[in-house]
Amino acid sequence: MGVPKRLTEMQIRFAEIIVFGGPDGPVSGREAATIAGYSAKRATQEASELQNPRLSPLVVQYIGALREEKLKKYEVTYDKHVAELGKIREAALKKGAFSAATNAEKNRGMAAGLYLDRKIIKTGKIEELSETELEAKMKKILEDYAPILNAKQVEGEALEVTESSPSSSHKPKESSSDPQKLESHPHPDHKKQTT
Repeated sequence: MGVPKRLTEMQIRFAEIIVFGGPDGPVSGREAATIAGYSAKRATQEASELQNPRLSPLVVQYIGALREEKLKKYEVTYDKHVAELGKIREAALKKGAFSAATNAEKNRGMAAGLYLDRKIIKTGKIEELSETELEAKMKKILEDYAPILNAKQVEGEALEVTESSPSSSHKPKESSSDPQKLESHPHPDHKKQTT
């Protein structure tokens, strides 16, 4: 008998129904064979034979070509995506659906990389931390923000950063240009020199 040289009308219809579906959407091989005109009694057998590359190579090849065409038609590319969102926005504006138009425009911007989606996930509650954990967190915060916390603004001068540790007390520092005052409040580690 041999392999046929071209597809029959029923084979073409079967392949198109398998790829694009029937009137109500996607269908099984058996349903596609029945819709294409094959006998309902042999529909399952026909569907199997039509999708077997050894028995029906032309049908299988045609099904493959249709699937490739379908993928190209519905392929999502950047240009198609942004153009489609633009069409949706315009249609929404014409209908006065400003919320839908805004969403379409925002999605176009996201596709173009104009927006960054940042999420901060916080876990745990401060009430659940132990005293040691709280102290460690506070110390870390003070270390991280020490340059900001220790900055002094002097009128007419640039911002000045002082050298002090975050764990030091918050007493104002005494400074004087009078050497006698400095001697009256010696540093505890400083020993007087005797001559």
